[in-house]
Amino acid sequence: MTDSPLTLGIEEEYLLLDAGTGLPSPRATQVQAMAHLGAEVGVTEVENELLQAQVEVATGICTELGDAAEQLAHFRTAVGDAAARAGCRLAATGAAPFSSGTTIPVTDKQRYHEMRENAAVLVDEQLIDGMHIHVAVPDRHAGAAALGRLRPWLSVMVALGGNSPYWEGRDTGFASWRTVVFGRWPVSGAPPYTGDAATYEQRVDALLRTGVIPDRRQLYWHARLSETYPTLEVRAADVQLDVDSAITLAGLARALVATGLRQTIDGAPPLDPPSSVLHAAGWHAARHGLTGNLVDPLSGSPARAADVVAALLDHVTPALREYGDEQRVHDGLVRLLDANTGAERQRRAREEGGTAALLDLIAPTATAPPPTAAPAGDDEAGRVPA
Repeated sequence: MTDSPLTLGIEEEYLLLDAGTGLPSPRATQVQAMAHLGAEVGVTEVENELLQAQVEVATGICTELGDAAEQLAHFRTAVGDAAARAGCRLAATGAAPFSSGTTIPVTDKQRYHEMRENAAVLVDEQLIDGMHIHVAVPDRHAGAAALGRLRPWLSVMVALGGNSPYWEGRDTGFASWRTVVFGRWPVSGAPPYTGDAATYEQRVDALLRTGVIPDRRQLYWHARLSETYPTLEVRAADVQLDVDSAITLAGLARALVATGLRQTIDGAPPLDPPSSVLHAAGWHAARHGLTGNLVDPLSGSPARAADVVAALLDHVTPALREYGDEQRVHDGLVRLLDANTGAERQRRAREEGGTAALLDLIAPTATAPPPTAAPAGDDEAGRVPA
């Protein structure tokens, strides 16, 4: 797809829940300290987030999905152990399922204090966690062009990555409540179409001139160019329950970027749906996940979720094949389509075992095995084709 393989890195955000109550627990500093004492993970590998009930980890630069999977599994185990020593549980869920109404302190950074001053209640609601997939791009011009071309498919990534059905003890009816909460910021959802770096910078500069957002870090689009790394960052999915699901989405994200780069080189005409259509498609994906129809990026009309996912797979298969990821991603998509998105698994756990089972699923204790993806089912009834 390019002269050299596209590397990737994955950032995962986690919630810290009190070991006894399951409520958000502001112990990020303690978890960092405990992680620093551990033999396998250091304080520099566990980052603070906006609220003190959250931590973030990031893999190194990876060429193979298997390497990324090993690193994520290591972090989840090591940081989970550190959380247990700090009296809490590490939760891989896109939103805090329960809340006491107590305000969680922000991390002690000037930027975060300013955010709370400017949007107090909205900041209080940011007990939400995503996964950010960084895919290397040759330069910002190529990255902006690839961003414009993957833009119509981001709502499908939202649907595949839904893992936040509960909020304040209630079933929201949404697969990804995180997407709804995040959508309340001024700049969120699908990015505008860009065909080159100049257009991207013009779009960003216009937003900054409004004074509504203070800096580029508050460009909370589902995908954007990183200001720190030479990457295109896909941010559409909730943090995933298990490593296999996270790696499936990471493989898809890299393939989307690689496909966008190749289409740019080939001069293929881009899909450019209206922003209003993409906003509606993203909301619908967050609401239903994979349980009903999705908006087909190719037609702009509703279609079965399995058919839309199959169209996405067909779109990126040459890139998946190029990187040796085709079978792994295909099998992961079959699992997700077979009623195994995080949102559906959370609902089943609570229905079958109540609050305790839900907490054991999203925040396994140090003595319990972490969640694993369910076995892939047969390719039936229009599921993802081989």
